Amino acid sequence: MKLITFKREGVSRIGAIIEENVVDLHVAYKELLTSEGKLRANQIAEAFVPADMNGFLQGGKESIELAKKAIDFALNTKESNGYKLVFDINEVKVEAPVPQPGKIICVGHNYREHIAEMGRELPPFPVVFAKFANTVIGPQDDIPFYPISEQLDYEAEFAFVVGKRARNVSQEDALDYVAGYTIANDVTYRDIQRRTLEWLQGKTVEGSAPMGPWLVTSDELTDPSGLDVRLTVNGEERQKTNTANFVFDVKYLVEFLSNLMTLEPGDIVLTGTPGGVGVARDPQVFLKDGDVVKIEIDRIGTLENRVQSVKEVAEVK
Repeated sequence: MKLITFKREGVSRIGAIIEENVVDLHVAYKELLTSEGKLRANQIAEAFVPADMNGFLQGGKESIELAKKAIDFALNTKESNGYKLVFDINEVKVEAPVPQPGKIICVGHNYREHIAEMGRELPPFPVVFAKFANTVIGPQDDIPFYPISEQLDYEAEFAFVVGKRARNVSQEDALDYVAGYTIANDVTYRDIQRRTLEWLQGKTVEGSAPMGPWLVTSDELTDPSGLDVRLTVNGEERQKTNTANFVFDVKYLVEFLSNLMTLEPGDIVLTGTPGGVGVARDPQVFLKDGDVVKIEIDRIGTLENRVQSVKEVAEVK
């Protein structure tokens, strides 16, 4: 199943992509319950298939199975009690699958070729840093380029979303805690990143984490290894790899991170970027206004965003 968050008439909701259509999962499930004569359909739908992605993921596999029933009902019914259940994808704005993640955990130096181009040794443990929810934008949004830097860089990332609370999870059980997978671009202001030893400043600028176009659930994508990853800028290939080249794979990362902290449904883990980043090229090449950055990952899809210069920025005194 491909899950999205979409906006229509100013309201954000969760949906499922079925070919070129979007099923409104919350409304469809509510109308399914109503059709079955349930007296508390609104309350039951809000509990099991709520309109927000974090709440939905908290329902785990039970909510996933109920959502599948809602999809079948919606595709057969189309409209119920004045509610439209299925939209053409062009009728809605597709947002990031998880617009408000509790945590965004990023892994650095996790592809062998990227480590080599940066002149570093393979790390004995994952290099971990954070982005915050303010960075998240969707697949139909522009990447804002603020005039605080001239070194805006791209980083193609395969990302996974946590599906249930995880603490001290073993690698053997790790994939049971993954709700699904998506694409992210860890957009980085390189000179700001490097003005201190800690990377956070260059990683947390507004709008620096495009994500999408959807979340492919783990029952559909059961094995996150062996997936091709490719990034182009204006059609020119800049990054290409395969998730088989991870130093630390998804199972390891779930175990490692859940031993550091409690992972919650809706938390997102960016698993690292491959070689070919702009700062490591000779000569260096950075993004500029109007550039189109496209990331393609096998079995997930394509995330494409345009860079848009922002003319004004608040002065830091």
